Amino acid sequence: MSQREAYQFPSSSGGAGTGYAGYDTATGPKVTYICGECSAKVPLEKEDKVRCPSCGHRVLYKERTKR
Repeated sequence: MSQREAYQFPSSSGGAGTGYAGYDTATGPKVTYICGECSAKVPLEKEDKVRCPSCGHRVLYKERTKR
């Protein structure tokens, strides 16, 4: 069995984008959630606490994709 090649990240010289709008190489992608109480948009990273900064509510819904 031959050894597989290591994964190579796509270069930015191509015409297509990466697909992650808020991607930062140090912390990771930011995902936008919507607060269940005040409907504010809350961007969260991997280590962030799940809480709305404006009202303190802890129920957040994932934003739908725009397909």
